[in-house]
Amino acid sequence: MARSSTPSPPEELAEKIIDIDVSEEMRGSFLEYAYSVIYQRALPDARDGLKPVQRRILYQMSEMGLRPDRGHVKCARVVGEVMGRLHPHGDAAIYDAMVRMSQAFAMRVPLVDGHGNFGSLGGDDAPAAMRYTEARMDRAAQMMVTSIDEDVVDFRPNYDGQENEPEVLPAAFPNLLVNGASGIAVGMATNMAPHNLGEVVGAARHLLAKPDAPLEELMELVPGPDLPTGGTIVGLDGIRDAYAKGRGTFRTRATVSIEKVSPRRMGLVVTELPYSVGPEKVVARIKELVQAKKLQGIADLKDLTDRNQGLRLVIELKNGFNPEGVLAELYRLTPMEESFGINNVALVDGEPRTLGLRDLLQVFVDHRLEVVRRRSEHRRAKRRERLHLIDGLLVALLNIDAVIALIRDSEDTADARTRLMDTYELSDTQARYILDTPLRRLTKYDRLELEKEAEQLKKEIAELTAILESDAKLRKAVSKELAEVAKEYGTPRRTVLLEADGAARTSAVPLEVDDAPCAVLLSADGMLGRSKGAAVPRIYDGLRTKHDAVACAVPARLRGDIGLVTDLGRAIRLPVVEVPELPDAGEDAPPLASGLPVEEFVSLEPDERVIALACMDGDGPGLALGTEQGVVKRVARDFPANKDDFEVIALKDGDRLAGAVQLATGEEDLAFVTSSGQLLRLSASSVREQGRPASGVAGVKLADDARVLWFGAVAVPEDTVVVTVAGASGDGALVAAEGGSAKVTPFEAYPVKGRATGGVRCHRFLKGEDALVFAWIGRAPARASRADGGPVRLPDMDPRRDGSGEPLMRAIATVGSGQHDTGFLERTGE
Repeated sequence: MARSSTPSPPEELAEKIIDIDVSEEMRGSFLEYAYSVIYQRALPDARDGLKPVQRRILYQMSEMGLRPDRGHVKCARVVGEVMGRLHPHGDAAIYDAMVRMSQAFAMRVPLVDGHGNFGSLGGDDAPAAMRYTEARMDRAAQMMVTSIDEDVVDFRPNYDGQENEPEVLPAAFPNLLVNGASGIAVGMATNMAPHNLGEVVGAARHLLAKPDAPLEELMELVPGPDLPTGGTIVGLDGIRDAYAKGRGTFRTRATVSIEKVSPRRMGLVVTELPYSVGPEKVVARIKELVQAKKLQGIADLKDLTDRNQGLRLVIELKNGFNPEGVLAELYRLTPMEESFGINNVALVDGEPRTLGLRDLLQVFVDHRLEVVRRRSEHRRAKRRERLHLIDGLLVALLNIDAVIALIRDSEDTADARTRLMDTYELSDTQARYILDTPLRRLTKYDRLELEKEAEQLKKEIAELTAILESDAKLRKAVSKELAEVAKEYGTPRRTVLLEADGAARTSAVPLEVDDAPCAVLLSADGMLGRSKGAAVPRIYDGLRTKHDAVACAVPARLRGDIGLVTDLGRAIRLPVVEVPELPDAGEDAPPLASGLPVEEFVSLEPDERVIALACMDGDGPGLALGTEQGVVKRVARDFPANKDDFEVIALKDGDRLAGAVQLATGEEDLAFVTSSGQLLRLSASSVREQGRPASGVAGVKLADDARVLWFGAVAVPEDTVVVTVAGASGDGALVAAEGGSAKVTPFEAYPVKGRATGGVRCHRFLKGEDALVFAWIGRAPARASRADGGPVRLPDMDPRRDGSGEPLMRAIATVGSGQHDTGFLERTGE
């Protein structure tokens, strides 16, 4: 095997080794790199507000004819043209810049009209690949490149010298202020906030009219940024600093409304977020805080954002928490409030500078003055060239016969051109144009058209000359064009500006509501509500609607629980704060028509109904229960704290609760009224307390086919009456025929008896009557009502225990059975 050897380098190469100072090389290379980043990538030009890649995209789309009135093309095609002809960098950078220019939530006035998935707010969802998306120029982008072919800006060679590209775009509106900019260079960065187009144009026009206008006047026209995503800016001092010195900070807040998101709960609805903050970021942060128990009061969070209704985050709050307090915590702990640091760094004449509002407007105004001046010069030169040609052609038309003869006698084209120039004192350009003009253009009609065109050209040349010779007219022309742009593309302000309050937000509003005393009310028709005070109201004397009849009322605390007792023997726990607050009705009971049905709070069986309310917190006597089969039970207030639904009595087959009452002292009298016309009054102390699984003890002894019609407790016997209505048993719960009888008896007339007895008769049936269809025991009533709301006359107080009732002259309707109907039978006093 041959031995390998490394050849020695040529002597001339070995002699050219140069020692280089590493520090000097690093300094030079770094400066070259920094210069490239600053001028070719990161910082925008203060004149058109564009970075090189953005400028090249818009220029190339204009060259490709991708105007708004034409169809979209694949973004990959645009990226390829820009990369191949103008931008010597990767396709990812070009496509990212194009995507941003199409995002309405990133640009106040988008410059690219995108078709497809171009990402979401905050960058939570990445845009689709450029092979899937399409784009064309937006309407406003045409204003950036308008008149670019009229020598209004300078061009320079591209990276390989084979193409030319503009150094800056004409920019018919202040794009840098309107759309803002952000970028990180080497040793410097820029972060500029978007503004409202109409406001910025108004300030620019004001500066055109008054070149020495102070900053205060400009700030009256541009009060602050106008972010694409709306929201609220809190604190304008930082904005004033930024407008004066180019640097400042302000806070942006989400736009949130407090709404009722469900029949039982309030919520926060977020419709606008701070600039560059997406809903996914907010949702993730809230979930993180809730899981870490750093944020309280949130029950559910839904992101309902879509293309039809836009951004919509629904934050459902737990009952017992102040929406304002929770919102203040969300502002403090989540991206729903963010700081925006303004750093107005842009290139002015190739030099990075920090600019205030007046400087930014001045740079743009100077740029537009230069663009309009150069455009006017270009247009005047073009019109002068055209007028020069028309003047020559008119000379030929005036001497048409001689000109034709001259051309026919000439040896060749050069001879004809020379003879025309010598004979009629024409220029070379005019002579060539005459020779190139076809004979069909030399008619009498064409002569008239040429003369008309010449007059128009002279007029336009005079107007352009006036603009070029007068600075005032030049400024007026620029101002007029800006006004047209604002009228065409201006939109109302989206961001609300607020001065800083300077107060601690969380200390002003407590996070949780106060544990205030209240009373929870249940109406005869199953409506639930709570009063503002702790006093339990009596029956509403001014009865007008059946929802105003208070069937049951218990005292509670706002952050406590109550129990809904059903006729199937179960209690359902319900937080008091979930019960809607009723309007204040003064001394009367609140109108329960403004409450909510119990079905909104709990799920009931098809044949189940809520018959009473129970206190779930604290000590003291519990519930007294009475069933339709005559069973009585007292339940101790040892309800399970870890269950929201539990039984309070074990019912026998076919049995139901006829009534339930929350005892106040345990010394009340309990009462049964049966359908056979019997009333049993017994002491609550004679019934011992039992646990929840127990089935109770014998209460009242029932006759055959009889059932308990009413059960309850009486605390003040001397102020209590017994109201009974008799009828035929086939009438059910409503008495609808004449011949029925009603009776009102003092409760004191009935003696206390023992358990498991039949009690005493309370109503003797008349002819055609065989059962009680309605019974009620309570405080002396005032009036009764029929189904149509009219009054029903009740008999006077009957002291007899076993007497029969007086016949009813009119039907009694709307009266059911049980404790729920306490407000429907009240004596009129007639």
